[in-house]
Amino acid sequence: MVHRNQQDSSPSQWPEAAQTLLALMHAQGEVARLSEREQLFSTLLVSVNAVLWAFNWETRQVLYVSPAYERIFGRPADLLLSDYNEWRDSIYPDDLEYAERSLADVLVKGAVEDREYRIIDGDGQIRWLSDKCFINRQTEPGQPVIIVGIAEDITDKKQMETELQRLATTDALTQSSNRRHFFEGAREEFETARQLGTPLSFLMLDIDDFKVINDTYGHQEGDNVLQHIAESGRAALRRGDLFGRIGGEEFAAVLPGCPPDMALQVAERLQREIQRLSFSHGEQTFGITVSQGLTSLTAGDENVESLFARADAAMYQAKREGKNRIISG
Repeated sequence: MVHRNQQDSSPSQWPEAAQTLLALMHAQGEVARLSEREQLFSTLLVSVNAVLWAFNWETRQVLYVSPAYERIFGRPADLLLSDYNEWRDSIYPDDLEYAERSLADVLVKGAVEDREYRIIDGDGQIRWLSDKCFINRQTEPGQPVIIVGIAEDITDKKQMETELQRLATTDALTQSSNRRHFFEGAREEFETARQLGTPLSFLMLDIDDFKVINDTYGHQEGDNVLQHIAESGRAALRRGDLFGRIGGEEFAAVLPGCPPDMALQVAERLQREIQRLSFSHGEQTFGITVSQGLTSLTAGDENVESLFARADAAMYQAKREGKNRIISG
């Protein structure tokens, strides 16, 4: 029997065809593994609900966009790849200047991670995007400047933030500003009026005999009255006026740019709106009246609280003088 030593069985001693076959098998294995990796990467790109993109800054050409683009933007990806203006045209008009400026900022900063802007998708719906971008500078001379980024749909998050803001600033019953939010706005308007030397008026309103309404018709009917007062306020006041519920049956308004004579006209219009209200409870019907106190900014006022105090005092004077009237203080 012929014995081969271990050295004779090494691959280097195999026939050339066997070595070629081994190389082909190794290459096929590498191709299969590469194919698996590509398939995995492709699957991940499809499943990620964010748009990955690459952009040639110099040629203004979108080089790549991931599958999520068509889901989020609702537009064909091939149109974007052939024309960069597809991206510009999808941006909400009021946000276009910011979106373009913040994209250019990446050339200076290297990365911009706080971009948020709105788009109009293919169905005409407005969506919010958080679009982070980074620069990929090539060190070799003549190489293009490539910007890469990831755009995430944050519409649901923005809607939740808006709703939380509304809940934090709005009186739940009347949908008017709550006391805290009203006075925040009132202080801002006061400071603006002081700086610009413009008029400012402050109005207080209290429902006459509201306790009698609650005791006679019930708290549900009382809530109905409060809601209609708020609706009357929104109808009678001007665009830009602030209106809020600051107590149980007390409401207030700040009238920017409104001198005393014009403020009185606004208060009278509100008084008429409320006097026209009619309520039914069973077979009974009833109306309501309000007492209003009105004041305007003077040179001696140091803060909005001084206007509030004068308007409040004038309102209680209206109560003492018989209710259902406006007193200026």
